[in-house]
Amino acid sequence: MTEITEVPSPFCGIGTDDLSIQVDGISLKVTANGCAVNTPLFEQAITDTSPRVAGKDVSLEVAVAKAAALLKHTKLPVIGGCATDVNGMRGLLALADRSGAVVDNMNFVGARNNFLALQDSGWMNTTLAEVKNRCDVLLVVGTDLEAFAPRFFERYLWTEAMFLEDTSLRQVIYLGKAPSGAASTSPNGNKAQIFECATADLPDVMAVLRALVKKQPIRAENVAGLAIAELQTIADQLKAAKYGVVTWAAGALAYSQAELTVQMLSELIKDLNDLNTRCSGLPLAGKEGDQTANQVCGWTTGYPARTRFSRGYPEYDPFLNDSRILLENGEADVLVWVQAFNVDAVPPETDLPTVVVGRSGMTFTKEPDVFIPVGTPGIDHAGHAYRMDNVVAIRLKKLRDSGLPSTADVLNAIEQAL
Repeated sequence: MTEITEVPSPFCGIGTDDLSIQVDGISLKVTANGCAVNTPLFEQAITDTSPRVAGKDVSLEVAVAKAAALLKHTKLPVIGGCATDVNGMRGLLALADRSGAVVDNMNFVGARNNFLALQDSGWMNTTLAEVKNRCDVLLVVGTDLEAFAPRFFERYLWTEAMFLEDTSLRQVIYLGKAPSGAASTSPNGNKAQIFECATADLPDVMAVLRALVKKQPIRAENVAGLAIAELQTIADQLKAAKYGVVTWAAGALAYSQAELTVQMLSELIKDLNDLNTRCSGLPLAGKEGDQTANQVCGWTTGYPARTRFSRGYPEYDPFLNDSRILLENGEADVLVWVQAFNVDAVPPETDLPTVVVGRSGMTFTKEPDVFIPVGTPGIDHAGHAYRMDNVVAIRLKKLRDSGLPSTADVLNAIEQAL
C-alpha cells in the first residue's frame, strides 16, 4: 500500500492538482482534497480486464482485428465520445483520417453555443490564474458553479492572491440559478448575492443587464421576475469592479439559439472594458476531455471536434456533423465510442455495428459488437489533459499497474490494422 500526493485530476476541469491517493494493488482511495466530482471517479473499481467481441472474452489482438473489420469499406463511420487525453485524441484523429469518419465530441452540443459566438464576434476571456490573483467581482450566469466544480471557490477565490490584500472581500453574484451549497460564502461570512430566474428567461435578463451597463433607458419595472433595480445593482457592481469576471456553462443554457445569450454575455464584457474597469469571461468546461478534444482537433485540423474526413480532408460543420442526427437519420454505418473517463457515459443506443473503447466498468443495455476496456489517463497511465481555460495542459500521473492499455494504444492499433 502506498500514498501518492500532489495528484492532478483529469475529471473536474479546474486543474485540481493536490489530491492524496492511497494505492492498494489496483484499488484507489482519495485520502485528502477530494470532492463530489473527483473522489467517485478516482475510486471507480476495475471490473473488466478482457476485451469482448459479441459479449465473449477475447484477446486484445482479436478485438482490434474485429474493430478494424467493422470499419473497413464503411461509407461514413462516426467516432463519438472523444473523452480521452492528448495522445488518445491524436490516435482518434488518425483513425478518423484513415477511415473517413465523422469526429464528434460528446459535449459539443453545449460547446457549440460558445463556438458560434466566438466565431461571429469574438470574446475577451481570462484564465484561472487571473481569476485567483485579480478577480474582485464574480458574476455566475445560469449555472450552479459549486455543483460543476466543488472546489472552485476554495482554490481560486478564498485563497491568497497577488493583487488583492483581503480576498474575503470578493463579491460573488449568482444570476439565474442559485448555488447548491455554501462554498460561495466568503471566509468572513459574506454570502453570495442570488438573483434567481428561469434559465429560459436569461436572454431577456442579459439583454436588460447589458442595456443598464450602457445606460440605455428601460421602461419596464421588472423582467423575468427580477426588478430592474436589482439588475441595476449588478450593473453597478460590475462597473465599480477593478477586475470583474463573468462565468457561464454553455451546456447549461439548454434552449434554442443559446449562442445568442453567450454572444450577449461577451458583448456585455466588451462594454464594461470600454469603461474605467476591466472585465473578462470564463466559460466553464474541461470535463469528459472536451477541452482536450477541441485543442488537439484544433491544432491538427484547424477546426473543433465536430469534423468529418469522408472526402479525404477535414470539413467542419457544427450542425451537419452532429453524431446524434447522423445516427437517427441512418447516414452513419458504424459507431465507435471513445470514453476513458466515465463509466456512465455509454454510447447512444443504435442498431449499427458498435465499437466501444471505454473505461473498465461500463454496463450496456445492448452489448456492443466490440468492447475494449482501456486505462484511465491520470490513473492507469500518464498523459496530458487541458483544463477549462485552455492555457494549461495538466500532466497526469500513473498511479497503478492495472495492465489495461491506453486509448492511444488501442486506437493506433485499429488504425494500423486498417
